[in-house]
Amino acid sequence: MSDVRHPVPVDRCPIRFDPLAEDQLRDPYELYDRMREEAPVFWSEPHQLFVVTRYDDVLAVLRNHEVFSSQNSVRSSLAPPAEEVAAVLAGGHSLSPTLTDSDEPVHKRLRGLINRAFTHQRVAEMEEPVRIAANDLIDAFQGDGEADIVDQFGWSLPITAICLILGLEGAETKQLHTWSYHWLKLLQATDTVEEQVKYAHSVVQMQRFFIEQLQEREREPRNDLMTVLLQSGKELDPPVGIVEAMRIPMNLIIAGHVTVTRAIGNSVALLIDRPQEQSRLRSGPDGLIEELLRLESPAQGLFRTALADSTVGGVRIPAGSRLMVHFAAANRDAEQFACPAEIRPEREGLMRHLAFGKGIHVCVGAPLARLELRIVLPLLFERLPNLRYAEPRVAVRDDVFFARGFRQLRVAWDR
Repeated sequence: MSDVRHPVPVDRCPIRFDPLAEDQLRDPYELYDRMREEAPVFWSEPHQLFVVTRYDDVLAVLRNHEVFSSQNSVRSSLAPPAEEVAAVLAGGHSLSPTLTDSDEPVHKRLRGLINRAFTHQRVAEMEEPVRIAANDLIDAFQGDGEADIVDQFGWSLPITAICLILGLEGAETKQLHTWSYHWLKLLQATDTVEEQVKYAHSVVQMQRFFIEQLQEREREPRNDLMTVLLQSGKELDPPVGIVEAMRIPMNLIIAGHVTVTRAIGNSVALLIDRPQEQSRLRSGPDGLIEELLRLESPAQGLFRTALADSTVGGVRIPAGSRLMVHFAAANRDAEQFACPAEIRPEREGLMRHLAFGKGIHVCVGAPLARLELRIVLPLLFERLPNLRYAEPRVAVRDDVFFARGFRQLRVAWDR
C-alpha cells in the first residue's frame, strides 16, 4: 500500500477551498486548476470532506454507487438543524428519500416511476409551449431596453415549463420559485437561525401544496404527469403512498428549474463575453449549449459518503467519509478536454462533460433542460439585439455552496 497517499495535513494543505468566499464566487476556475494539479483529492478541514477534482476520479466515484452512497447528496453540512428549525420541520415530512439522494433499491423504485411518466414524447411535446412561454416573457420587457435577465426571465421560464409538464397551469410560479430557493438554502445551512426558520416554513408549505395537488388528482384524475405518477405508483409493490409521491414533483420542480435558471444566466454572460460565438446560435446551437454547460456547470458538484474504506486518486478514503465530487473542476480537466477554457462545439468527446452527472444518478431532467436552452438562448439574442451588460454593470453571483449562477444579471439591448 506504499502508493496510497494520505490527505495533506490541514496546516500544509495548499488549497483554500471556500465556495462562498467573494473571490471564488466571482471566478473559481484558477483555483480549480490548482486543485487538479496540486491536490486532486484533498481533505477540506473546514467542510469536513474530501474534494475530488480530476475527471477520471470524479467519474469513478459517480459510477461506483455500491461504495459511494448518495444519501445527503445535496447537503453541504450534516450538522443537525437548530432546535427552532427542527421544530418547524417536524410539522411536515422527511425531506428524503428523493431521486437525487437515495441509494438502491429505493432509487431504482423512484427512477422507474419517473421514467414511466417523464417520457421522451412528453418532453418533445413541450417544445411549442416552451417557445410560447419564452416569447411571452420577452414581450413583457422587450420595450424597456434593459432587464434583470435572471429575475424577469431566468427562473420563470423553466419553472413554467415544469409546471406545464406536471399539470400545474395557473400555479403561482413566484411562490414555487421562492419555496425551491429556500429549500436549497435550508440544506446549505449557512444563514442565521432566523433565516433558516423561514426556509423551513417554506419547505413545509411546499410539501403541503403538493400533497393537496396529488389528493385532488386521486379524486379527479387528469391528463398530466402527477396523475401518471399516482396511477403508476399504485402498480408497484408496495404501492407508492401520497407522501412518497409528493417528493417526486417537489424534487422535479426544485431541480428542474434552479439548474436551468443558472444555466440561462451563465450562458448569457458567457456569450456576451464571447460575441464571436453568438453566430453559432443561428447555425445550430446544440454543440454550443453542451460547451456552455461544461464551462459553467450549474451544479458545481454534489456529495457522496464512503460506505467502505476505499482509495480515490491515490488517496485513502476511510469508511464514513464525506466527499464532494466536483463536476465543475472535472469539466475543465485538460486530460479530457483540450484547451478547456475555450468554447469548441466541434471537440471530440463533447458529451463526456459532467454538468448533468453520470452513473445511475444522471439527471432525469437533462432532456428537458437541453430543450429549453436550445429554444431560449437563440430567442434571447435574436429578440434582444446587441445584448450586453447594462451600465453600471450588475452581475451578482448567488451564494450557494454547490451551485454556480447569478442572483442578478442586468442586461441591455438596442430597442
